[in-house]
Amino acid sequence: MSQIEPSQRLSDIDSRFRQVSTVLQPRELSEKVHNLEEQASHPDLWQNQENAQRITSELSHQKQILSRLIAIERLIEDTSALLGLASEEDDLDAAAEVIADIGKLEAMLESLETETLLNGEYDSRSAIMTIRSGAGGDDATDFSEMLMRMYLRYAEIVGMKSTVLETSYAEGAGIKSASIKFDAPYAYGKLSVESGTHRLVRMSPFNSAGKRQTSFTAVEVVPLIESSAEIEIPESDIRVDAFRSSGPGGQSVNTTDSAIRITHLPTGTVVSCQNEKSQLQNKVEAMKVLQSRLLEVRRIEEDSQKKHLAGNVKASWGEQMRSYVLAPYRTVKDLRTEHEENNPDDVFGGKLDGFISAGIKWRAQQNR
Repeated sequence: MSQIEPSQRLSDIDSRFRQVSTVLQPRELSEKVHNLEEQASHPDLWQNQENAQRITSELSHQKQILSRLIAIERLIEDTSALLGLASEEDDLDAAAEVIADIGKLEAMLESLETETLLNGEYDSRSAIMTIRSGAGGDDATDFSEMLMRMYLRYAEIVGMKSTVLETSYAEGAGIKSASIKFDAPYAYGKLSVESGTHRLVRMSPFNSAGKRQTSFTAVEVVPLIESSAEIEIPESDIRVDAFRSSGPGGQSVNTTDSAIRITHLPTGTVVSCQNEKSQLQNKVEAMKVLQSRLLEVRRIEEDSQKKHLAGNVKASWGEQMRSYVLAPYRTVKDLRTEHEENNPDDVFGGKLDGFISAGIKWRAQQNR
């Protein structure tokens, strides 16, 4: 067997792994895991549930990274040994296993390398995603619901806890808007690259003539703010309204006025939550969303000011950042990164890793 290609690929993998290890520092990571385990085992941990959730989530995330580093290192060693055996004995089965393991290693490293780029101020936080239908009538509201299912399915695939906080159903098909909380370390860093205008092109199921229809949906992602100390909101600045939750077509799903809508009077920002059973629980969740939205507004204003001072104003990449084309051909293409998938069903089924990885790398290049 010729080992030029697999040996070179394995050498490249080993080199990339060493670079990733330099960034992630396995020894320091192991110490951090040990410290978090000590905190998690403290008998009074759950007296402060918010802090307990933060510690246990961070522990889970750091342990996962450490276990992935160890798994990659062991697989590199095993594959290297197997490559030597396959070469010495001209073993075709072993050679095929080497190629399969190299492919697995490359995929594992790609994922880990992407995560090393998540070093923004709020990247490590959980996230709030808001989906709003735009132009396109029933097609747009239906598209919005398709995107909501897509992101919920993505969260399920990658093991990210998701909670639909509020849904506004359209009179016809789909939804006008929805707010989803993604509760996992680095959820914001990953999902923030999904912010922007998404476009769907297809033969409309709502058009009797069967004409091709273009519709739009806006996706906004902000970091979840757990502590009100980061951005204070005086009670005088908000109006709180209670209302009754409803389902598709106006069907009542709650017999009490437990849903909460909060209006931030100075900015006109409105958030609502109907997921919890009590007004108090919904108000707590809605206030977290409001704090997150206001923090994002402040961040955008600060970024705008920085760009103005630097004299380098770049066009926003929020306009039509991705196209989902179902007719006359089938493809999904990100217009910023040029990443493209030719199976839209897989994408709508939650297979977004390729787009998210490409988006994170694209953003890192823009910030250099």
